[in-house]
Amino acid sequence: MVATEQRLSTVVLVIGTGGSGLRAAIELAEAGVDVIAVGKRPKEDTHTSLAAGGINAALATMDAGDSWQQHAADTLKESYLLGDPRTAEIVTRGAALGIDDLERYGMAFAREADGRISQRFFGAHKFRRTAFAGDYTGLEIQRTLVRRASQLAIPVLDSVYITRLLTDDGAVFGAYGFDLANGTRYLVHADAVILAAGGHTRIWRRTSSRRDENTGDSFRLAVEAGARLRDPELVQFHPSGIIEPENAAGTLVSEAARGEGGVLRNVLGERYMSRYDPARMELSTRDRVALASYTEIKEGRGTANGGVWLDVSHLPRQTIMQRLPRVYQTLLDLQMLDITREPIEVAPTAHYSMGGVWVRPEDHSTDVRGLYAIGEAASGLHGANRLGGNSLIELLVYGRITGQAAAAYSESLTAQPRSSAAVAEARAEVDDLLAADGPENVRALQRAIRNIMTEYAGVVRDEEGLRTGLAALETIEKRMGDVGVHPDIAGFQDLAHAFDLKSAALAARATLEAALERRETRGCHNRSDHPDMDPELRVNLVWSPRTGITRESISEIPDEIASLMEDVSTDGKLVE
Repeated sequence: MVATEQRLSTVVLVIGTGGSGLRAAIELAEAGVDVIAVGKRPKEDTHTSLAAGGINAALATMDAGDSWQQHAADTLKESYLLGDPRTAEIVTRGAALGIDDLERYGMAFAREADGRISQRFFGAHKFRRTAFAGDYTGLEIQRTLVRRASQLAIPVLDSVYITRLLTDDGAVFGAYGFDLANGTRYLVHADAVILAAGGHTRIWRRTSSRRDENTGDSFRLAVEAGARLRDPELVQFHPSGIIEPENAAGTLVSEAARGEGGVLRNVLGERYMSRYDPARMELSTRDRVALASYTEIKEGRGTANGGVWLDVSHLPRQTIMQRLPRVYQTLLDLQMLDITREPIEVAPTAHYSMGGVWVRPEDHSTDVRGLYAIGEAASGLHGANRLGGNSLIELLVYGRITGQAAAAYSESLTAQPRSSAAVAEARAEVDDLLAADGPENVRALQRAIRNIMTEYAGVVRDEEGLRTGLAALETIEKRMGDVGVHPDIAGFQDLAHAFDLKSAALAARATLEAALERRETRGCHNRSDHPDMDPELRVNLVWSPRTGITRESISEIPDEIASLMEDVSTDGKLVE
């Protein structure tokens, strides 16, 4: 039986219904522009909702000396000079307006007694500039955006998986996909497409992303349409993801656990941070703590499961229940572990894609006319280390800007060519997979890729390991030609997994090849065979299967920002 195909038409199609996608859709709807948003998971439960800590803007509500210039300086310093200065300026200049927008939509921020938005220190910020809503900031932002989208009656299709962007002569004209529940095909014609479908951290074995999200969809869709990736090797690893159960491996134990006095010990009982950062101990930077834990495990001082112990059981029970309620509940739910009595087994976990689709800083347009990328799908702001709290504000600033840019692009068109060949190719790709009945299991191959990335492209990398990883990946890519895909009465998840596998393989290849090329240690990227920073590699590495890797120079940092770049004191602060 041939699945029904539904044809839709809109001015702008937004792919991804997290914070960035919804913010772009809201901007378009408020301007009276037709928009459709599609996502592969419920809009109330996107990745944005997991962000706990806060959202940055130099509002100066707490520290009068703060400014957008200082925020930009802190961002670029933390990026190890790989962040794009123009992107940093746009985000930090536009941050206050992003907060205003959320307030206009009705978001309830934590406030001081006199009504000011409360702001706290977060990571390597010189001033208190992180606004928050308890430790559920991302969830509250997502709820606020979902509510506003509903008020504007924005059509949101919650269970549509996009398989291909449709292009003709270097310009996008829509996308093709299917419904995860019943297999209904969707052909969506659009003047412009905004890609907001996340990063690629799910291609590691332990990740803070949940199953079937951040599998590299954005990377594959963009690259197959003719776009390029920038710095895919730059991935932030969070120090404390749980190890068990297997289906929840990588679920985060909030860094608040260390901030409240939690200690890290190896299997010998040693408080090992004294070897790596004796001044700050467990309050050290995320990349340092992750590297320390990785080293302890690699050198044989880890647990039998390949982890270390994070212990808060010495803290008063009341402190844990009041200050770490989510950590307490999570471990009870997943492991029946009472953290007031026992330590937590954790290991470094892939957390955030700092690289992504190559975009222009002014409007996040790509190499493909009419195609834009935002959020974790895009690159430019974070460089080699993300400043805590910056990802949420980036969503809002560029959501607004790309919404406006996509509308203007549509307005500029006198006609839009379409290609029946491109549509036929997209249909055939789905048909071929549905007919595939080979012996290879899609989920087993996905796991094989995750094992390769964990073993050879984790916290620490080297030439031999990366080359071994590429050879192993090539074997997987060949086996992918013999997969079997079997949707059933429960839905078309198996077909989605097959496309996830394609995305994971492409993202893995880009990451391994770029990691091989970056022969230095900088920020999140640790090369044991090249332990120092190389001034010659203060460049962005741009990748595509057509051109391989090219080096792209980074623009000069304006004096008004450069003069403010300094090492920020972190005494007594948890550095995120």
